[in-house]
Formats: sequence, structure tokens, C-alpha cells
Amino acid sequence: MNVPALRRPVRRLWPQKVRTRLTLIYAALFFAAGLALLALTYGLVASSLPARPPAATTGLSSQELNFLNRECKPPTPAEKRKGPSPLSTSIVAECKQAGAAYEAGAASGSQAQRQRALADLLEFSLVGLAVMTVASGGLGWFMSGRVLRPVRVITETARRASEQHLGERLALTGARDELMELADTFDGMLERLDEAFATQRRFVANASHELRTPLTVMRTAIDVTLAKPSPTARQLTDMAMRVRRSIDQAESMVEALLTLAVSDQGKLSTEFTDLATCAEDAIDGAAPEIERLDLHVNTELDPAETTGDPQLLERMIQNLVDNAVRHNEPGGWIRLRTGSSDAGAYLEIANSGPFIPDDAVPSLFEPFRRMEARAGVRDGVGLGLSIARSVVTAHHAIVTARSQPAGGLDIAVVIPRDLAAGMHP
Repeated sequence: MNVPALRRPVRRLWPQKVRTRLTLIYAALFFAAGLALLALTYGLVASSLPARPPAATTGLSSQELNFLNRECKPPTPAEKRKGPSPLSTSIVAECKQAGAAYEAGAASGSQAQRQRALADLLEFSLVGLAVMTVASGGLGWFMSGRVLRPVRVITETARRASEQHLGERLALTGARDELMELADTFDGMLERLDEAFATQRRFVANASHELRTPLTVMRTAIDVTLAKPSPTARQLTDMAMRVRRSIDQAESMVEALLTLAVSDQGKLSTEFTDLATCAEDAIDGAAPEIERLDLHVNTELDPAETTGDPQLLERMIQNLVDNAVRHNEPGGWIRLRTGSSDAGAYLEIANSGPFIPDDAVPSLFEPFRRMEARAGVRDGVGLGLSIARSVVTAHHAIVTARSQPAGGLDIAVVIPRDLAAGMHP
């Protein structure tokens, strides 16, 4: 017997609308409860009605009752000693027949009356149950419509929502029930989507602008050189160097964008990595620029083993070190510490430099945000701290940044032990 095949017709007959299903469920529950109450009432009434008439009930008049009592009374002892007379014998027989006929008639009448009362009770109860079931169905249709009204509002808003219409909100009012929580959750989702699309549009616009800059420089250098009647070898060499610098800048930006995309996807390899080793390699890589600016580097690189993607963690630390070097001042300082604590593996890096307002610190982690007006630094692609934050988020870590009163920035990254352990396959 194919059970799924038998279920298909039932599923086709079962209403698809939630409101219709709720109405049928309400009516069916009311009918079942009413039927049970009807059966209980019918049983109690049937048990309370006597099947035979009471012994004290005769249905005769007082004269007939007195006549029967007088004529049908049992003989006295004196009459018994005299012997039964033919007349008395016949009267006794007639009395017995009359009594038997009366009892049979009374029982038949009582039974007919009982059956008629039970039949009327059952008929009226069934009619009332049917009417009330239909009424409960209508009331259920009305109430289910009222209950499902917020769901229809959510559905209509979801249909209207698109990339260009994410600013609309449900903003339902009323009791804090499950539908209100659903509406608030939907509003929160729309808000996050709106923010994500706005961030994506800003990112695309900024990336297009930043990539257009090196292309414009290359085109200008080529056009200026070609516009000359007979460019010299030095002019051609200068043009080639400018084009090469622009190509390197575009390549760095594309590489940074790819790293940011890979980090945002969250698909990471899980290997044991020591943040201290990555920090040491980052300092070695930035040594030429550190020497050029005459920066004083103070390092305390204690073991800080954790689990994560080694390439992304290395890129994160490299970006933090490059940011500390690039946005520093000649003769400044850099302090770099790594280690392990109860919270997990941590890395702290601080540097001197121009003063940064506290309200401007969070914006430094946005793509293509630079403090050029205050720092006077115009190199870089503006994605270093954005990539660092993306890598931190992908590793379920925590990054905090604060400005220093004397100038510069202090950044701390903590990779919790439990989250790092959960990433291990």
C-alpha cells in the first residue's frame, strides 16, 4: 500500500490558505467539543428519565380509585372461612386483569413519552450544534483574518521591498506578541539590508573612483608624451615610470579588494598560527620605511597561538603595522605586543602620529576612508584597516581602537579561545 500516493489527493483537497485552514480547524474543534457535550447531556437525561412509571402514579380519578380499592380489596379471614363466592371470584379476576392492563398501558405510555423526549432533545441539539458550528466557522474566519492581518502587511511590504525600496518599515503597534516580534525582526532585516546595499553602493563608487585615478594618471602621462613632436628618451623613461607607479597602485588596490572579498566570504582554513611570528615578519617587512622615518619600535612578542587562516592573519597584522608606520611622524614610535590571556590570543599595536578625534576612529575601518586632512598622508589604497576588520570578523574575534591624547592610534585584537577552538575541524 503506497501511503504517499494516498496522501496526495488529501493534500490537494486540503485548503492552501492559512485563513481557510484556521477556519476549518476552529469549526471542527467546536463541532467535536459540542458533539461530546451533546453525548454527555443525552446520556445524563436518558439515565434520569425512568423507563417505567412510578408505583404511586395511577392516572385514575379519586372515585375510580375508591371503587377499585373497595371492590378489589382482599377478602377478610371471616370471608375466607366461609369460602369464596362466585361473585367475589369473578371480581378478583377482573381486578387482576384491570391491574395488569393498567400497568401495561402505563408502562407503554411512559416509554413512549421517554422516547419522544429523548428524540426531541437529540433533534434540537443536533440542529443547534449545526447552527453554532456554522456560526463558529464564520467567527473563526473573522478572527483569523484579524489575527493574520499583520502577516498580510508583512507580505505586502516584502513584495514592495527591493534594492531601491528598502526604506519602508512595518512599524506595527499593539501587544508584544509573536506577530509583533516577527514584524520587528522583519524591520531589523530591512534595516540591515538597506545598510548593506548602501555600503555596497558606496564601496563600488569609491572603488571605481580609486581605480579611475591610476588609469587617469597613465592616460595623461601617455597623452602628454605622445603630444610632443619628438619625445626624448628621458621623457619616455619618465612616462614609463609614472605608468609603472600607477600600475603598481592599481595592482595593490585590486589585490586588497580580492583579499577583502575572500575575508568577507568567511571561508577560512583552520591552522594553528602564532601571532607573534606574524608580527615579527610584519616588522621585518616594514623595516625600510621604519628606518627612513627613524621610528623607535618597542616589541614584546610573547607566544600567542590560535587557530585560523594563516594568510589572512598575516595580512591583518601586516596591514596594522603598515598603518602604524604610514600614519606616523618622523622620529615617532611604535609599540607592538602579543601574548595569551584567559580571554584568548591578543595583539596590541600603538603608534604616535597626528591627533584623531574619538568620533572619527570608527570611520577609519570603513573602505577608502583616510585621515588625509589631518595626517597629510596620501599614499595607500585606504583598505588596510577595512581588511583588518574583515579578517577579525571572519575569525569571530574582537577589535577595539581608540585615539591617544598625544596623537596616534591604539588598536587591540583579541581572538577568544572558545571561538578559535570551535573553528578547528
